[in-house]
Amino acid sequence: MKRSELIHQVKSTDVWDIIIIGGGATGLGAAVEATTRGYKTLLLEQYDYTIGTSSRSTKLVHGGVRYLAQGNISLVLEALKERGLLLKNAPHLVTNKPFLIPSYKWWYKPFYTFGLTIYDLLSGRSRFGTSRPYSKEKTLEKIPTLKKLNLRGSILYHDGQFDDSRLGINLVQTIIENNGTALNYMKVTSFLKENNKIKGVVAKDDETGIVFEIKAKAVLNATGVFVDEIIQKDNPNAKNVIKPSQGVHIIIDRKFLQSDYALMIPKTRDGRVLFAVPWHNKVILGTTDVAKDEPVIEPKVTNEEVDFILETAGRYLEIKPTRADVKSVFAGLRPLAAPKENANGKTKEISRRHKIITSKSGLVSIIGGKWTTYREMGEDAIDKLAILFNLTERKSVSEELHIHGYKENVDFNNPLYFYGSDIQEIEKLIKNNPNLKKWISEDLKINKAQVVWAVKSEYARNVEDFLSRRTRALLLDAKESIKMAPIVAEIMANELGRDKKWEIEQVKKFNELAKGYLLN
Repeated sequence: MKRSELIHQVKSTDVWDIIIIGGGATGLGAAVEATTRGYKTLLLEQYDYTIGTSSRSTKLVHGGVRYLAQGNISLVLEALKERGLLLKNAPHLVTNKPFLIPSYKWWYKPFYTFGLTIYDLLSGRSRFGTSRPYSKEKTLEKIPTLKKLNLRGSILYHDGQFDDSRLGINLVQTIIENNGTALNYMKVTSFLKENNKIKGVVAKDDETGIVFEIKAKAVLNATGVFVDEIIQKDNPNAKNVIKPSQGVHIIIDRKFLQSDYALMIPKTRDGRVLFAVPWHNKVILGTTDVAKDEPVIEPKVTNEEVDFILETAGRYLEIKPTRADVKSVFAGLRPLAAPKENANGKTKEISRRHKIITSKSGLVSIIGGKWTTYREMGEDAIDKLAILFNLTERKSVSEELHIHGYKENVDFNNPLYFYGSDIQEIEKLIKNNPNLKKWISEDLKINKAQVVWAVKSEYARNVEDFLSRRTRALLLDAKESIKMAPIVAEIMANELGRDKKWEIEQVKKFNELAKGYLLN
């Protein structure tokens, strides 16, 4: 469906059942939940889908080994259940990834084997694999680049891996296929109120400047780290409910791991875990945990965070990665629930469990959570709205819902595998215009047809949308993405009916953004 048709739906609908503000994991999950229950649903995102935290994760769908160590069994159980549902409903995006925890101390193997056996048991029938100890020889066979000195072996366990922003765009497509409406670049500027109760929103189309007054029975604030900004549009005196925490990831070449197995370091100097995970033929290293005072859309990476990740990884790898080896670096802000005033302030100890809060005006806000539990968060939020606003009671169907792109027996050697069932649509574009088969980047395996498809069917509106989120070029190799920008701008301008001036501005804007993903 074209953007103009979606705008028409906004204009022609008198009253929506539910308006959702925010196009990240939480908002998208809630919108899928609402539309598939049959509620008249509108989702509004002020920038692009998953532009913030939801495209900057460690790319893991996991129960949370760290939460198990903290004794948070109920959160682990929830996440393990949702992990299994994601694998079942989006097999083109979610894969079973084997992890090794290297053992350099005698007690590591028995200790972690015991803990991870419990992890397997908690997984029940949705178990991804069986945890077991490995000898030193078997460990080095799986990850040959591990530091050999004092290595005693490892512990194998299984978790899920996915592509966050690709799941995000598939959820947008799922919403629209189920008669919902979703619009990016549509900013909610204020609320419509009657007798101090919210009855809708005022939203501005970023592309045309047109302002819409949109009525709704219920409004859900699902804006992640920007939840407080929306709450304070409703009530300027409201206290902050979010404490942002920054997590940084760096991308390095595959040669540092030389394996399809991922590495998990269970305890870094700051008490977090560090992952080294194969992803799109590169390796993603992360993450950090640094409290931040204010949320921003493009968080800045600090030298200290990069050095911490490189130094920690270098203690476990024979080939130590250096700053010169970093292909790209990116930061995301976790939307953690603000701790009580007497808390010690350590963000790694704040629970990732989500919370739903209701303002006096009737604004419902959902905070906390993580990608793995996005579906459950959506279900809880829509249950709450249905009760509060007397919406017709309808049962959730999302546990059994195949997400757009669903495809069984995926060939993960195909560089376009993450499109799932849409691969055939991209192949049709190429058949009709063989020129579209040409690589824009042979290294990252991105072709011209993908740009056309992103504009026609994935709501990409600018160069950043395509290079950062419809494909992952910016995150995988920032320098390479800068080289790609001019040809992407030219194809998008042709598809969107933009002029040469737009092309030039887009390339300039993207290059400025991409500089933040390069190390100086």
